[in-house]
Amino acid sequence: MMKITDLKCTVIGRNPIVRIVTDQGIDGFGQVEPSKQYLKPHVLFYKNYIVGEDPTDVERVMMKIRRLGSFKPWGSAVSAIEMALWDIAGKAANLPVYKLLGGKVRDKVCVYNGAVRFPMNGCQPEDYAENMVKMKASPERFSIIKQGVAFHGQMATQVPDFFYGEIQRGSHHANRGLLTERGMKHLIDCIQAMKEVLGDEVGLALDCGPGFTVPDAIRLAQAVEPLNVMWLEDMLTGDYVPWVAPDSYREVTRSTSTPIHTGEQIYLRQNFKDLIEQKAVNIIGPDPCDIGGISELKWVAEYADLHGILMAPHGTGDGLLGLAALVQVAATLPQNYIAFEYPTGKPDWWYDIVEGLPNPIVTDSLIEVWDRPGMGVNLIPEATKPYLEEEDTDFFD
Repeated sequence: MMKITDLKCTVIGRNPIVRIVTDQGIDGFGQVEPSKQYLKPHVLFYKNYIVGEDPTDVERVMMKIRRLGSFKPWGSAVSAIEMALWDIAGKAANLPVYKLLGGKVRDKVCVYNGAVRFPMNGCQPEDYAENMVKMKASPERFSIIKQGVAFHGQMATQVPDFFYGEIQRGSHHANRGLLTERGMKHLIDCIQAMKEVLGDEVGLALDCGPGFTVPDAIRLAQAVEPLNVMWLEDMLTGDYVPWVAPDSYREVTRSTSTPIHTGEQIYLRQNFKDLIEQKAVNIIGPDPCDIGGISELKWVAEYADLHGILMAPHGTGDGLLGLAALVQVAATLPQNYIAFEYPTGKPDWWYDIVEGLPNPIVTDSLIEVWDRPGMGVNLIPEATKPYLEEEDTDFFD
């Protein structure tokens, strides 16, 4: 029986990276998004729980640590460990992870643009239109492009009198309040400007919050119905909000034909239960590195499919190892799958320290599912060592 002998974590660039070591020379990797650099001690907290366990018994290991996580960001450590376990299980079986998850139902997985970004020159309609021109021209030829608006981005702080409320400075989208009439008009004008660029060739998804009140969420959703946007995401809850609010989302969803989307911050299937069973949204978007891992995401996708709810997983911050995990699980998801949010490697040298990615990675908004064992993408130790923190020079030992 294979046994886990060590759990390691280092920060490479800005990404916490998990490595699980075994007594048979097989290791597995997981990745956390860059905004969670502080999670290294939290990852290592789980070491004593998993050392000595068989990493190929993924569910048995996860049962020991799953209860100790929580909503974003605190489920990321558990999720990254789960990804690393699957990576080991696939390598031990000499099979890609998708085979262990039941096999693929698609040879290529669709992705949408969340991470191929260009600086915004302002928050006026012409600025959003200009930015959309650049993203539409990206060589990946994304079939869906997502843009942050309203409380998700700078609009709420840069547009005067955008909403009734005091501006809260800082990260994690702290602003919330009722939009002014001027603010709502400005928001709709910006959305219309983006749609004029994309036409019916490329879908437009909008990351909106959190920060909306229920009445404003309804007003916006109804106002953009003629524009056929792909979805309105995280209007009421979202990034770093440790609750779900299915009853409020359900009120919005039932009031409009515009698809309503949420879910990236939610940890575990139990916390999706009400959202799905009440049909509170049209689309869910769990992040594999926040929900508890890829098998948890697959379970939720299948349960959502039973209830007629679509699936568009989050993933823009999860990096290249996270990209590999998304490709593996997305290949196995039911037909409620739309696309996942495409992560990139930042800084650019990330592409020099991993092996296994195709070149180009994305063609016509699609990634061909690869067949290499495990997640199929690995760190190159000698190329990675110059980027290790001084205290983690033994990361590959």
